[in-house]
Amino acid sequence: MSLSLVSSSYLDDNSSKIRTKPVPWEGYQRADLITSDELALIKKVDRQPKAKTESLLLSEAPTYALLYLRLLKKLQRVDTMQCILVLIADAIADHDERIPLFTRAAESDPDLPYAPLLRTLETQDDFVQLKAAQILTVLLCSESTLLQSVQLQPFLIFLASLVQGNSPNKCDIAVQCLEALLARSECRQAIWEIPGIIAGLVEILKHKPGPQMSYQVAFCIWLLSFEQNVAEQVNKKYDIIPLLIDVAQGAVKEKVIRVIVATFRNLVVKAPRENLPSMLVAQLLPFAKNLCTRKWSDEDIIEDVQFLRDELNTNFQSLTTYDEYSSELTSGHLSWTPVHESDDFWKENATKLNDRDYEQLKVLVKLLKESTDPVVLAVAAHDVGQYVKHCDRGKKLVTDMGAKTRVMELMTHSDSDVRYRALLSVQQLVSQPWVTV
Repeated sequence: MSLSLVSSSYLDDNSSKIRTKPVPWEGYQRADLITSDELALIKKVDRQPKAKTESLLLSEAPTYALLYLRLLKKLQRVDTMQCILVLIADAIADHDERIPLFTRAAESDPDLPYAPLLRTLETQDDFVQLKAAQILTVLLCSESTLLQSVQLQPFLIFLASLVQGNSPNKCDIAVQCLEALLARSECRQAIWEIPGIIAGLVEILKHKPGPQMSYQVAFCIWLLSFEQNVAEQVNKKYDIIPLLIDVAQGAVKEKVIRVIVATFRNLVVKAPRENLPSMLVAQLLPFAKNLCTRKWSDEDIIEDVQFLRDELNTNFQSLTTYDEYSSELTSGHLSWTPVHESDDFWKENATKLNDRDYEQLKVLVKLLKESTDPVVLAVAAHDVGQYVKHCDRGKKLVTDMGAKTRVMELMTHSDSDVRYRALLSVQQLVSQPWVTV
């Protein structure tokens, strides 16, 4: 693991300026905040040419690793913390063999190396926060044993705040930190348990970032998809499948498509029941077929898109018309597919919504109550009317579930088609007889 795991021109430019700034080390010694030995050591590297510092670290790197961490633990002035963080980063840049000198500092002091670095995340200075995040990522990724929650949790909560924020620098660095951490299984589970991180990543993709950020966020989601529980739940919780299809369709870089297709493959292999219906509804099959016809420089893409095409094709061919409707309902993305307006479909299948304790009827009513998408609302209102028309007890059931009240509310919706479909549905609710048994 090297410092290049997290790279940023913002950090580089500010580090250059900080290297030339004076720090009142003598004042700290006079105030008994540092010892005379610590002063002597720090003066040897303070604002010195890189070659001179490197020469010193060749023989005294263990001493300086401990010195920097102890000073960071003791001193809390912003300019001083900036300087120490730059010294730590400079010590490990291009010298991965020095990283264990910092991770093993706990042998001298159990608070080191993480307690002072985590504390700096609370500082109201962007550079201190982000430089500490860069260093923390390198150290955590280099640990040879499982990371402990006490080390990881505060850092992940901090990263969640960055990916949900509005600062491009903070967002960029946070996503790079997550990319690196997600290579570790214990980090994948810890990150999955912090909803703010996943919600933040999804929100970044929704705002159509550039190719590099699209790739990095998709890469994070790909790494997460290796976990069984994530593969089972990620689409249900975050509606990730249609979003990733949209990103892939608009991608100009092959690597963005490659990592999204690899994510879909993981979702199909690990949790087909949870993900294939949504993939079919989101029209992944025609997109996969289209991808199969393109020329690719990466053989992995060819294998993955062919796998997706074949799996989706097999499942699509075995679907009944009601399976298609059920998949659409489960995905939450109702649209005007032919089944909705087929009277024969509703005659044959309306009562199937009552199966398993009205499971799918409840899903339909939930969409009617909670969706904000006008198309979903219009289709759901229409479907409720069709259900009532073709199911003897339908009127009582949807009324008891609150669907009648909701449909009547939708008669004043801002969208004209929602109003129209709600009106038709209300006519069915009013005209159909009450059947209670």
